[in-house]
Amino acid sequence: MFVGTENGFDDDRPIELSVVLPCLNESETIGICVRKAIRALREQNIAGEVILADNGSTDGSIEIAEREGARVVHVLEKGYGSALRGGIAAALGKYVLMADSDDSYDLSHLPRFLEKLRGGAELVMGNRFQGGISDGAMPFLHRYLGNPVLSAIGRLFFKAPCGDFHCGMRAFRKDAYDRMGLRSTGMEFASEMVVKATLFKMHVAEVPTTLSPDGRNRPPHLRTWRDGWRHLRFLLMYSPRWLFLLPGFALILLGGITTAALLPGPRTLFGIVFDIHTLLYGFAAILLGFQLIAFAVFTKFFAITEGLLPEDPRLNRFFRYINLETGLIVGALLIALGLAGSFYAVSSWSVRHFGPLNPVQMLRIVMPSVFALTLGVQIVCASFFLSILGLRRK
Repeated sequence: MFVGTENGFDDDRPIELSVVLPCLNESETIGICVRKAIRALREQNIAGEVILADNGSTDGSIEIAEREGARVVHVLEKGYGSALRGGIAAALGKYVLMADSDDSYDLSHLPRFLEKLRGGAELVMGNRFQGGISDGAMPFLHRYLGNPVLSAIGRLFFKAPCGDFHCGMRAFRKDAYDRMGLRSTGMEFASEMVVKATLFKMHVAEVPTTLSPDGRNRPPHLRTWRDGWRHLRFLLMYSPRWLFLLPGFALILLGGITTAALLPGPRTLFGIVFDIHTLLYGFAAILLGFQLIAFAVFTKFFAITEGLLPEDPRLNRFFRYINLETGLIVGALLIALGLAGSFYAVSSWSVRHFGPLNPVQMLRIVMPSVFALTLGVQIVCASFFLSILGLRRK
């Protein structure tokens, strides 16, 4: 449905703004939302349309929305993200505004979003904490724990300029949305949009909006712990740096300090003697750290190849110097070092006719040898695996 001035519809102007409302059995509120959206478009003389992205409603929501002037798009794949993706794909406007269908967002605020888009923003986020959250509109855990914590993690991981990562009312350029290539089908769709926009260095803006108690007499589709975990899981998976790389470097640093201190002999700290048992944990920390760093590189490489993440010039520079041949050389040297240490340990044992040895003294030879052998083999295998990933990229 094309929306023009207060005097009626204007089919001559191209659609500037599409309002997409995802819906699953929202008969109590969908009519109100459609009316508010159309009223806002008319009052501001905005050429636009209202789309109901229906996800399988059986309570009359479809008929109500059509009666109020919305265009209905049927989305078969279940999920909040799926419904939005289907509605956005059908949108005809240059810009798209999405909002929930429960009458919790003030659709009269849509001119605020459109103004930012006209000014050059590619994604405009609503911020409920700036605009105001009415009593009872947001559960206590969401308002004071879940949303602030997840938004803070998003800002930390991705430098996203958003104070309200999960606001359901937001607007964006249709062409910018197409460049994002969003994949999520559930509630984490909201997080993916912000993350992708930030990673692709799009112009992200923010406007205050409000949140009111929804108008339904049934519980919301949102599930606090399940959907909170899905958001956190998504943020972690899209940030190999925080999930793998930084913990890996931390383990290598901790393990390196430990092994350097204890390999020559035991150390006493605060009256506690640290010896070979702690040394073993130091070597294990270095091995685990290397594995985490390798996972970080594999994940980033795969994500870029599959279009999940944008190109990273730093990774390209890294591969100019670190390639299969480099990995094979380093791995072979470590394996040779480990074998040499092992042969030395066996020869020392043979001098004693393979009888009892001083375990503390011998472990200071055996542990570094086993560590070098293990790390060398890991580097060789990781180098081959990374080269295999690179075949598809080439």
